[in-house]
Amino acid sequence: MLDCSLTADVPLGPFEGTPVTVHSAKGKNAKLHATPSCTQLRTHNVTTAELPLNATTIGRLCSRCTQWGSWARPESGLGIFLGALGGVGLLYQLQSYTAPDPDDGWEQEEAKAAADLLQAESTAERDEEEEDDAREQEARDEAEWLRGRVFDDWRDAAKSLHQARAVAAMFPWLEDWAEPKLVAKERYLEVLRAQAALFVDPAGLLLAAAVAGMSEPELPLEDEEFRALGKSADIEKHVKALWGEWQRRASEGWGRPGDRSYVAYSLVRHIRSNRKGYHQAVNGAQGLVASWEDAARTAASSTAPVPTRRVIARLPEIGDDTAHSRETGFLANLDRWTTGVLVTYLADADWRRRTLTLEVPDLIADRLLARSYPIECELHDGGDGPIAEGEASDRASHVQPGVFDDTPVLGRLPVTADHFRALGTVSPNADQLYIVFSTSNGAEVLPLAAIEKRLASGWHGVVIAGASDLPSSVIEPWVGEIGRRPEERESIWPEQVHDVHDPRFGDWLGLTDGARMTAWLTFRDQDIERNLRCLAMARGVHDLRTLDSGSRRRGVPHDVWQGLLTSRRLDLEPFEPPTSDRWRGGSGIPLGVLAEVQIYTTNADPRIEGKGHSPLCRHSRERGVIDDDDLLTVGDLLARDDFDWCSKCGGYAARRLTDTQLSYYRAAHRLHDIAQRLDPKRAGYGRADLEKIISQLSELADWRPIGEDHWYSRGARKWWQIVRRLQAQAEAGRHDIP
Repeated sequence: MLDCSLTADVPLGPFEGTPVTVHSAKGKNAKLHATPSCTQLRTHNVTTAELPLNATTIGRLCSRCTQWGSWARPESGLGIFLGALGGVGLLYQLQSYTAPDPDDGWEQEEAKAAADLLQAESTAERDEEEEDDAREQEARDEAEWLRGRVFDDWRDAAKSLHQARAVAAMFPWLEDWAEPKLVAKERYLEVLRAQAALFVDPAGLLLAAAVAGMSEPELPLEDEEFRALGKSADIEKHVKALWGEWQRRASEGWGRPGDRSYVAYSLVRHIRSNRKGYHQAVNGAQGLVASWEDAARTAASSTAPVPTRRVIARLPEIGDDTAHSRETGFLANLDRWTTGVLVTYLADADWRRRTLTLEVPDLIADRLLARSYPIECELHDGGDGPIAEGEASDRASHVQPGVFDDTPVLGRLPVTADHFRALGTVSPNADQLYIVFSTSNGAEVLPLAAIEKRLASGWHGVVIAGASDLPSSVIEPWVGEIGRRPEERESIWPEQVHDVHDPRFGDWLGLTDGARMTAWLTFRDQDIERNLRCLAMARGVHDLRTLDSGSRRRGVPHDVWQGLLTSRRLDLEPFEPPTSDRWRGGSGIPLGVLAEVQIYTTNADPRIEGKGHSPLCRHSRERGVIDDDDLLTVGDLLARDDFDWCSKCGGYAARRLTDTQLSYYRAAHRLHDIAQRLDPKRAGYGRADLEKIISQLSELADWRPIGEDHWYSRGARKWWQIVRRLQAQAEAGRHDIP
């Protein structure tokens, strides 16, 4: 196992002397630990201290904590730097793939022998019915296994070198120290590349390039040999499919024509072998495949096999497919032919920038330049190799104290795209939201991706805080108020109370329920506080569409959207105008503080085809609010009747109501319920009912929305008018009852 501990010789640059919190047993020479829970800290009497990070402190660090310990928040400048060094970061990569593994490697002679065996097997003409003896088969299997190992090690070594050089470039004070180790990695990578090239047939690469450039030839659809395939349309379909399969297989690697003889049988895979005309169809297919192979050889022989052109190839960034838990990008998704071209014709490489220079024959150059996947290629112009898009170009933009740290805001340094790139490299689960400040927009809450987009457009600002910077003194009591998730058999969704006079009525629309939903829907307990921090920051955003990150992985989590929006529709009947409908009619109650409650939908324009869906609807993939969504208000809902809403989700999601708004919503429903009960068109009432109604109206006459000390708006006057009218109606009804 590699020893990748942080040692005193590693340059600390601007982080030299930064205070770090350490834990230890009592004693002058006791080892220092990152956390009091470190398994190597075997004492109950733990001492905590703050020491400067320097060679002396590093010399006392616990061996486990020097590689895996968290000495600072991962999203701080020091946390980013130490994270880039530890774990499987720079210190690990510098020791990986520097020489053959003495226990699990192979000699050059073994690779050469395996390549020769596979090349001979590829070119030898063999009888299809000949049986190989077990020893020969085992030798070929071992050779193929070794070929796979060589290519895998070459890819892994290239990735390791790319990561090591990229990390060293993030922190310029490390480059001189790391350079000798990086040179050793490059030398071993070249050894692996040369070994991989032994298994590749350059003539096969040239032939595959010729095949890829061939147009569909004239197909003999009227030949008698193909009558067993069916009618003319069937013959055309199957022969065209044969051509497509042959071209695909012949262009995907570096095999010889003999390796593809089986393709002819794909023409008759849908008919039985004892059917009349079966063997004639097979013979016809074999003749076609042979003619196409001849045409490809002719095309390949028309170009010189020697490299004559220089091509710049740019590899994609390393990514991951979260759906299948596998790595993507870089060398992971390259097809066999492209991989063969890289190991055979590589002339120079800048692995940090993922930029390779190839010297290739014309035919291969044409194929590389004609496509943009899986790598982007362009002709070399004779100058310096191009810098990959998004790579660091300004040494002053490296991560240092004052960019992400909890330093005084007055001394914060402008953030750059390189800073966020370093953060994403070291902390892929970085805070989703940040409070940032700029002179152009003031203080804002933005997702990381939106900040990066602004930076690309020349935005100039500083990071004030991330979600993890929010004070624990506020967050922890909030977590305690929410409480633990109900047991497995209990529903986490609140019961929808229909009695408008019940104090719990409307709970499902409020902020309190939103926080509870975010916490209880979060799968992992360790993520609950993180999501609640994100929710707290997002609540202050005026337009939720600005939280669109363009990527679900780095955007606001789904559980946080559940805390910002409610999937339950608002009941706006109390605010609708009165009608003559006996069973449904409004009371004309003013919207008041509810008028500006935000409504988000995928489509509010009746001129655009498609129903409107809630951002939480499964028809919109429950993806939360995005930039293209429409923003309305509750006032807009009452003013229009031409919406085309989804019948499942109701067409929109409302922003959760504040305490003031929720109190008004409840009071309006209570007032509306009283108006309905006093409506002579509906069921009658007795004296006891009237006494209760009068008491309720007395309460509503003196009612004020929560948080509203002065309620003298136009809506308030209309509210009191409705209350007084109902009070008079109730008093008149009491006198009419004997």
